[in-house]
Amino acid sequence: MLGFVPPLPQQPGRPPSAGHMIVCGDDALARRLAVELRYVYGERVTLLLPPGRDANSPETPLTQRGRAAALFGRMSAAMNRVGNGGGTTGGSGDTNAGVEAVRIMEAPEPSDDVLEEAGVDRAAALALVYDDDERNIRAALTARRLNPRLRLVIRLYNRKLGQHLEELLDQAAAVAMPGIDPALLDASTTVLSDADTAAPALAATALTGSSKIIQAEGLLLRAAERPPPRPGETADPGLCTLALLSSTTNDPAGAEGSDSSGDEAPQLLPDESAVAAATGRGTVVLEAVSRADPDRPATRMSGRGAPLAQVFSRRLRWSALGVAAAALALVIASLLTTKDTAIHSTYLTLLDLLGMNDPAEGAPAARQIIQILSGIAGLLLLPLLLAAVLEAFGTLRTASSLRRPPRGLSGHVVLLGLGKIGTRVLVRLRELDIPVVVVEEDPDARGIPLARSMHVPTVIGDVTQEGVLEAAKIRRARALLALTSIDTTNLEAALYARSVKPELRVALRLYDDEFATAVYRTLRTAHPGALTRSRSVSHLAAPSFAVAMMGRQILGAVPVERKVMLFAALEVAGHPQLEGRTVEQAFRAGAWRVLAIDATPPADRTPDLAALPPYNPDGDAVPPPSGLVWDLHPGYVLRATDRVVIAATRRGLAELLRRQRSVVPRQ
Repeated sequence: MLGFVPPLPQQPGRPPSAGHMIVCGDDALARRLAVELRYVYGERVTLLLPPGRDANSPETPLTQRGRAAALFGRMSAAMNRVGNGGGTTGGSGDTNAGVEAVRIMEAPEPSDDVLEEAGVDRAAALALVYDDDERNIRAALTARRLNPRLRLVIRLYNRKLGQHLEELLDQAAAVAMPGIDPALLDASTTVLSDADTAAPALAATALTGSSKIIQAEGLLLRAAERPPPRPGETADPGLCTLALLSSTTNDPAGAEGSDSSGDEAPQLLPDESAVAAATGRGTVVLEAVSRADPDRPATRMSGRGAPLAQVFSRRLRWSALGVAAAALALVIASLLTTKDTAIHSTYLTLLDLLGMNDPAEGAPAARQIIQILSGIAGLLLLPLLLAAVLEAFGTLRTASSLRRPPRGLSGHVVLLGLGKIGTRVLVRLRELDIPVVVVEEDPDARGIPLARSMHVPTVIGDVTQEGVLEAAKIRRARALLALTSIDTTNLEAALYARSVKPELRVALRLYDDEFATAVYRTLRTAHPGALTRSRSVSHLAAPSFAVAMMGRQILGAVPVERKVMLFAALEVAGHPQLEGRTVEQAFRAGAWRVLAIDATPPADRTPDLAALPPYNPDGDAVPPPSGLVWDLHPGYVLRATDRVVIAATRRGLAELLRRQRSVVPRQ
């Protein structure tokens, strides 16, 4: 599909100069990250790939090197078109001018010799984005030993292990560089997960197809798609307009725009004149700012014990209630007829129920009748206790097995694939209390134990086989979220699901932009009334890793069709595009927009705005107030001590960070 791949210009015998960046990986994220650093940030990049064919696509004749070269060629042409077409960033020409081509190396492992050949001792940053956590950890420890001043960005799926590793590597950097600036130390090691970065966007796509959530200092920013206004109507701009959707979005034969779509692509961060002139185009607006609840576990993961309703059936519970009501009635009858005390009447009734009391010979007739009725009620206890024991054993047996989709299930999301991405999306959906049915081919997949513990209905089988999607109740589902690692499998599942339910909302995980465009146009033409979205995990995650390589962290990435908008927190000091300017003057169409200002004193600010404030469930349940001010006056002058939250394009944020780029000085 990619066609002929020309050889990538290289100089293998020439060692890299100081201040370059190294990317080590074995999948699409490594290639996307190298593209981001080279063609967006203008950095010198060395890309380390394993030799041989791509393990994720064994059917393709291209090697890892060939796929990277093809991607670099397409992105170079796209970025050159943007730059020659008068980009909107307002920068001084091409950001790639004078920057050498990406240097590609091949090695099975990032060993000491390989990292030294890549110039890790002179590099500014190193990204370790292998799919294997153990390989990334081993390479990170090696790199920190070879260059204690190196900025490390590590891809880890295990979040708890990542926190401990980040503390360990930061401590090693602090020992090697006494007196280092705390801000530099905080950025010296960053552990990220592509699954965590992409999961919120994928989950939101499955839910509404339009709403995206960004978190900042315990607050939630919601970006929502708005359809074009009807004739005579005025579009609601919300708090601000973040993007104009592509001109072909509402055309059944159109496609989702990307970086290579030219004038038909969506316009990110347009000015008021562009919004007013854009008739017939949908918008993405900042719709609401609300407080986020502190992190809590997903549904059915908070408690260890099983509720009574999950152990015993409803019929058994009603039967037990009936026997208890009969025993209570017998106790009341005994009280009324024998004039005995309540405790003694209850005692005698229980003995009669269990068959342990002596016959009431010579007793009044009422007492004898009550004893006979108690014996009859006691006969019901034996089958009831036997049924309870059998159901309890059955619950224990089925607790370790996967739950099947119930008969009456409807309005759920069918999730295909329980790998790294699918597992994170499953947790996200359950946190939102969205019913989910999972389809997974491998019974030993990573997310199967989680699905079992959360009692999520799961179908084991090949989604391309007939009857598998029917078992997942696809006819009554609200959406299909295809997240397997194979594009063709996702496409086949989507096509079959649409043949069963034409109006089904579909979100596909697709890597290649050209393939995604062809798929989107075909599905929109065949089913113009149904919502179709395609997302690339590496495309969503690469900007976060690239910004971390530059020593910053973003609050989130929002997909706008096949493009990405970034939300980040920046210090105004050192940015001439912001410092001393009003909020209105600091806005640059197509590049960045100031959304909020952190009014918290610099000494009291939290380093990470994306983190929730501390929450003590046993103490005050009201979280502390946020210091972010969102209703900014256009005439407010940004000061050097301010910290702002901005929405930016990839190239716009790259321009801001390039002005701040510096290499940690050696001591």
